[in-house]
Amino acid sequence: MKTINVRDLQKKVRQWISASQKDYVVVTRHGKPVAMVTGVEGYDWEDLSWATNSAFWKMIEERRKEQGIPLDEVCRRLGVPVPPRRNGKRRKPQ
Repeated sequence: MKTINVRDLQKKVRQWISASQKDYVVVTRHGKPVAMVTGVEGYDWEDLSWATNSAFWKMIEERRKEQGIPLDEVCRRLGVPVPPRRNGKRRKPQ
């Protein structure tokens, strides 16, 4: 993580935008952090929109608290075969 002050950011914005693609850049004012520049090169607009959407993350958090559906049951409902396990053995439906 790199730390710069506001004036340095204003003078060398291109340099710090490039640096932010590899590491976080914390911007300070009077020695206190006020912002963080994070590189997003390679992301598309939709990914960025979801990643910064607090309502989306709240929904994800709520869903993770719920009981999930086992893979075997999902496959049964969809009428598809249960995929093999990583070690090559097929799962037995319950």
